[in-house]
Amino acid sequence: MAHSPVKRHEIFPVGSPVYMDYNATTPVDPRVSAAIYPHLTTLWGNPSSAHQFGFAPKLSVDRSRMQIARLIQAQKNDHVIFTSGGTESANWAIWGTVEAAHQRANSINKDNVLPHVITSAVEHPCVINMCKHLATTHRCSLTIVPVDLEGRVSVEDVVSSLRPETCLITIMHANNEVGTVQPIEDIARALKENVPPGLGPLFHTDASQSVGKIPVDVNVLGVDLLTIAGHKLYAPK
Repeated sequence: MAHSPVKRHEIFPVGSPVYMDYNATTPVDPRVSAAIYPHLTTLWGNPSSAHQFGFAPKLSVDRSRMQIARLIQAQKNDHVIFTSGGTESANWAIWGTVEAAHQRANSINKDNVLPHVITSAVEHPCVINMCKHLATTHRCSLTIVPVDLEGRVSVEDVVSSLRPETCLITIMHANNEVGTVQPIEDIARALKENVPPGLGPLFHTDASQSVGKIPVDVNVLGVDLLTIAGHKLYAPK
């Protein structure tokens, strides 16, 4: 006996969509809303103000910084820098590292050697676009390493791409489209084995899709710079 196919509106009534795109963004958790609400109503002072109206907001900012540092096991609270979001965070990490490398090169008269950046072929646009922009404006040279059929970077490919002028490696922690977790710890370990202490590149990872979903410890990962996007784990946009 033939059966009629189930129509979509019989499962999902019109006007009642189901949200499943948590890698794009998440709703704001009620506990987050409750924590923020006083600062939208009564505790609206500037946390940098040296008077009573700034004291409570300053304490809240400091508490937030401490909580985030504990979340990722940062060694100091002031290692946490607030930005407008994941894109700005990644951009500052990449641009800042490249510009610092330029300053070091200038100080030792190596203007003809561009700082070198290594990234992967599956990075978020905020990372890959910034890397390409710096390369096309002649602020750095760029190596984009491929990934395998599961979207995973080869540690050997990263190590073989190293140059004396490599200043930055930026590889995402977890992919926003397919969920692949990259071998960040293995790359960091390989760097220590192949580069003399203090002479190697900085290592940045975009952890926007992993923080809040899987354990993220900057000491275990072995990274120097890590990007977090609060709205991916129930904070406001």
